[in-house]
Amino acid sequence: MVAVEASPCPARHELEAQKFLQNLAVGTASILKIPLRKAFDACQTDDFCRYARDLESAAACQIDELLIRYALEEAACCSLADAYLLKRTYLAGDFISVVDIAIWVGLAGSGQRWESLRKSKKFPNLVRWFNLLSLQYADVLIKNNTITDLGLGKSIAAKVKGKERANRHVGGNGKGVLDLKNAVVGKVRLRFAPEPSGYLHIGHSKAALLNQYFAQEFKGKVIVRFDDTNPAKESNDFVVNILKDIETLGIKYDEVTYTSDYFPKLMKMAEELIIQGKAYVDDTPREQMQKERMDGTESSQGNNSTEGNMKLWKEMSAGSERGLQCCLRGKLDMQDPNKSLRDPVYYRCNPIPHHRVGSSYKIYPTYDFACPIVDALTGVTHALRSSEYHDRNAQYHRIQEDMGLANVEIYEFSRLNFVYTLLSKRKLAWFVDHGTVEGWDDPRFPTVQGIVRRGLTIEALIKFVVYQGASKNLNLMEWDKLWTINKKEIDRYCPRHTAVIEEGRVMLTLTDGPEKPFVRIIPRHKKFEGAGQKTTTYTRQIWIDSVDAKSISIDEEITLMDWGNAIVKEIMKDENDCIVQLTGVLHLEGSVKTTRLKLAWLPETSELVNLSLVEFDYLITKKKVDEGEDFLDVLNENTRKETAALGDSNMRNLQHGEVLQLERKGYFRCDVPFVGPSNPIVLFAIPDGRQQKRALM
Repeated sequence: MVAVEASPCPARHELEAQKFLQNLAVGTASILKIPLRKAFDACQTDDFCRYARDLESAAACQIDELLIRYALEEAACCSLADAYLLKRTYLAGDFISVVDIAIWVGLAGSGQRWESLRKSKKFPNLVRWFNLLSLQYADVLIKNNTITDLGLGKSIAAKVKGKERANRHVGGNGKGVLDLKNAVVGKVRLRFAPEPSGYLHIGHSKAALLNQYFAQEFKGKVIVRFDDTNPAKESNDFVVNILKDIETLGIKYDEVTYTSDYFPKLMKMAEELIIQGKAYVDDTPREQMQKERMDGTESSQGNNSTEGNMKLWKEMSAGSERGLQCCLRGKLDMQDPNKSLRDPVYYRCNPIPHHRVGSSYKIYPTYDFACPIVDALTGVTHALRSSEYHDRNAQYHRIQEDMGLANVEIYEFSRLNFVYTLLSKRKLAWFVDHGTVEGWDDPRFPTVQGIVRRGLTIEALIKFVVYQGASKNLNLMEWDKLWTINKKEIDRYCPRHTAVIEEGRVMLTLTDGPEKPFVRIIPRHKKFEGAGQKTTTYTRQIWIDSVDAKSISIDEEITLMDWGNAIVKEIMKDENDCIVQLTGVLHLEGSVKTTRLKLAWLPETSELVNLSLVEFDYLITKKKVDEGEDFLDVLNENTRKETAALGDSNMRNLQHGEVLQLERKGYFRCDVPFVGPSNPIVLFAIPDGRQQKRALM
């Protein structure tokens, strides 16, 4: 922990903080749901420290230094806070606390001094946190006159009341209002309902994150409900990994349920519909049934008697040969312009054992039948559905109406579709089943585990989803936008290392280089101290990439990164005109601004480590697979490329999942760390947002 000299908080700040907390306790405590008892007793620094320690967060005790000067007027303290907030949203725990409020009040109360620091770009994480509180709780702060009472009152209030406040419920592009119809603060109940037939992919992540967004905005709850109505595709393994994906996304849910929990109730309701004449059992062949629905032709079984329907329903329930020929259909309107209302299927017979309930049932409800009923039964107030379900919303409400259930509001959002990407779990399963990829977490997959393994940060994904806002347009997105956001996220803190491609590498001998190798300790990131330090060895003989060697001319002055300038005096080639060795002299007094080439290099030493640099390409060669087109016709045959390289000795300490930058080569994520000299460290290349080549060479 970094020691910070203690000094009393300015009296003005104490009064402002106390006034803020008093106003908050009176007018806004119920809105923000912040426990204020201890903090309200007194606003002295030690009280805030005791409050922080009481929080159920291991990180809470680490912020005592910040609380010593919660005004944070000193640049050193701002630097400490900025480093602390690098991978955190709030100062104590996962939610806003009185600690955040106190620090925010101190900063805002310092007037133009903090305004200057905000504009200096020295503390991006602290500024992000400050802006988040200003924006997220703008209405509360303005209502209690907190902002306008402080030194930055005019500048902050103007922004919040203006464009930022107007966009509080919109995505970063300002398109579409992110708001829920008829939502009541504290009573909103949402559900995220994935089918356990595969891992979550990037499309599901948007739905999950939107559910969390609205739950936080309206102080509501989120249910994770597994839509397990198709035993042929589902498994417990998918349940486990979906929960893992939800945790990775940072989704906070209140409970986990299953549609299968409601199978008895759903069967009873289906029988009630049969008795009421609102459903019938149909044995029409599937192809004929589909044609009749398209043509609006009444089924020959639509007028069966209740007794006849119940008899066939029992055959279905028993999974008999006769029952396997039937399905249960809702009796709605075969002439309705909306084809989803043309007697949809409610139940199908399926003798395959279910992953949770075994062979207890031989019939299973369709998603369209079960979803509106279970939503209503569980008190869901708002159901978030992608716009691809738009035509089926009428069916959703009709089922609730027929069963006499409460109406659930539907909120539509656009599905995320990406170029050169398959999101169908059936198609993704083909790659897994045929061994084309390693598994559902393959970095070429659009699954949450796949893209995280590729190097995408959840912070970047959240920003991307927020940027999309509530737009309902079905656009085909470019991956470049997402990877550009990701690059900005990781570039701020990921350490820098050096690698040289093993094939064709060229030795540069510096004739006036050090007689004996020496070591210096330098930062792993020149602009972020939190990245730590690394050792660099300086020797007379160094390795450089062959592509760099080909770019050098005799007597050219070059810059050796983290060392200085050198002048190449001799270029030696073999009989094939390939460069095999360079000779030069140091020119450390030379200016790096005058050189054309800034080269990464490695010392000639036995401490270097072996690397395997892995690049990936898309699994298909066409931007969009058209309806009716077989994706197998557009498979990309070359989607993975491995390149052997040498890396600096510091890379022995890389951890699994750690993100780094190889100087002049790009960003990588460590997939397999160092385990021994004979096993290379495996690094996965992270796209940086630039247009990717269509094929790996």
